[in-house]
Amino acid sequence: MFGRFGPFDLAQAGATAAEANPYAQYMSYIFLGAMFLIFYLLLIRPQQKRQKERNRMLSSLSKGDKVVTIGGLHGTIDQLTDDTVVLRVGDGVRLTFDRQAVNVVIRDKTEAKNK
Repeated sequence: MFGRFGPFDLAQAGATAAEANPYAQYMSYIFLGAMFLIFYLLLIRPQQKRQKERNRMLSSLSKGDKVVTIGGLHGTIDQLTDDTVVLRVGDGVRLTFDRQAVNVVIRDKTEAKNK
């Protein structure tokens, strides 16, 4: 019924494997912990850093900054409130966007050299 091994032979084989490695029962927990650590280091932590940098950029916006929106619209900040931004995009053309719609602040090359 059990082929070459009887039911007692299989139980003894499992017992000797556990006796050979006393930490065998904890290996699955160690593996799960290692997987969580890898996910944290590769996915969660970099995303948190990007989010902090974006929040810092949005809070430091000021009138006159040249920006690009998420949709790719280039403009200069004309007015700011806590949650909206009015961009001047042409001669007399002003568009209102959510503050979260600002994607990038464009820095001039001369301004970047001075910093």
